[in-house]
Amino acid sequence: MTRTTIDLWVGFFVALGLAALLFLALKVGNLATSGSGETYAIEAKFDNIGGLKVRAPVKSAGVVVGRVSEIRFDPEAYQAVVKMQLDTRYRFPRDTFATINTSGLLGEQYIGFEPGGDTDMLKSGDVVKKTQSAVVLEKLISQFMFSKAAGDGTGSSKE
Repeated sequence: MTRTTIDLWVGFFVALGLAALLFLALKVGNLATSGSGETYAIEAKFDNIGGLKVRAPVKSAGVVVGRVSEIRFDPEAYQAVVKMQLDTRYRFPRDTFATINTSGLLGEQYIGFEPGGDTDMLKSGDVVKKTQSAVVLEKLISQFMFSKAAGDGTGSSKE
């Protein structure tokens, strides 16, 4: 093989490696297109969304059924309004419960759906009424520390 042919093959494999790295970076960042097809939009209002971001997954029973498409603040209700795009293959009852959960201890946040028992289904433009805000780890730790510092009477003392 000549030097030019070897250089060509090396360049080809370097380009292939860079394309693979780009693909993995997009996949990890949830930026790759899923090609899921048609969706319908619903909204939910939360008092605190924690670190929830646009493009975060919406899951039910561990299965991704949609994505967060927009997050905005409602200045009248002082709440965060989260708009979600759900795949039309998945329908949920109107009394579905939406929670903000965390994958693992310090993982990404996502919206979890727990279906209710209503016979009417959510449709495009509906608002999920039952929500639970994100659990903020720092807030829990500070509450624990202040309750211990105040000596809430649960400690044992020998007299």
